[in-house]
Amino acid sequence: MTERIYLLPLWLRIWHWINALLIITLGITGTSIHFASPGALLVEFSLAVRIHNFAGIALAILYAGFVVANAISGNWWQYVPKPPGILQRCWKQTQFYCWGVFKGEQEPFPVTKEVNFNALQAITYWFIMYAVLPVTVLTGLIFLYPQWAPDKLFGVDGLLPVAVLHYLSAGVIILFAIAHIYLGTMGKTVTSLFKTMITGWHEH
Repeated sequence: MTERIYLLPLWLRIWHWINALLIITLGITGTSIHFASPGALLVEFSLAVRIHNFAGIALAILYAGFVVANAISGNWWQYVPKPPGILQRCWKQTQFYCWGVFKGEQEPFPVTKEVNFNALQAITYWFIMYAVLPVTVLTGLIFLYPQWAPDKLFGVDGLLPVAVLHYLSAGVIILFAIAHIYLGTMGKTVTSLFKTMITGWHEH
């Protein structure tokens, strides 16, 4: 029997798809800017800069909206790993992702309306949304408005540590996005979790 639960409200789904589009845009233009050369362009440099700046500001505004909506709706609670046994549950979920799913094992911690994320997801999503993404947004805004940067930081030009943090945090987000898409195939069917993010309905 297939069980369906309404899991994702409309605002969260709209945020997710716009956020995904902006992350892809920023990844492509950021790569074009960082590795700019006459023979290795994804997007022409000056155009990439303009698109990157616009998408970066849009991401900052969207992120602020997400934080506010998450707080008001109470959805922030989904990002908090629930004790007890967090580490044990993370390990069990890791085992399922690494080999259990390929052996046809059942999901160890099925989604419920009350608990959308397993412990491993909750920790990962919290880290990305409330630690890594704010660093990416803040460092990006400092690059856009360099007058905010200190003249010196750790004995070097103030923008250098900002650049390193921006590059590293953006790299983490890109890696997360790739893993996120892959893990999205591990639902009841290969496409069922993607459909959930479109319709809001989750199928067991």
